[in-house]
Amino acid sequence: MRKINVVAAILQKDGQVLSAQRGYGEFEGNWEFPGGKIEIGETPQEALHREIKEELGIEIQVNDLFDTVEYDYLEFHLIMQCYLCKITEGNIMLNEHKVIKWLGRENIDSVEWLPADIKLVERLKNSLL
Repeated sequence: MRKINVVAAILQKDGQVLSAQRGYGEFEGNWEFPGGKIEIGETPQEALHREIKEELGIEIQVNDLFDTVEYDYLEFHLIMQCYLCKITEGNIMLNEHKVIKWLGRENIDSVEWLPADIKLVERLKNSLL
């Protein structure tokens, strides 16, 4: 099975995390933590800076690795490194997503998360939110 290495930003603000609704592809309409594929020669942190700038038009500070999620989709095996992050500059623009929401413990389950993100959401509820 093909392996895909990606990074995801757990953007935090006031006890909430940023979720983004996919605007394209097989899982259009589902919710995710923004990020994307690691390109050849990039560190995970460099990939995250690039992806968040492309997707949301903002600069971020990449902090600690929170979790690495592995999930088998039908077509590929996903390896997703999830970093705690904070916005340092800019206003969010929706370049690839339909909508964003800041979610806390009380409403983080109110959206339909991508399958790979569900365990991450559970861990966030138990440790951050």
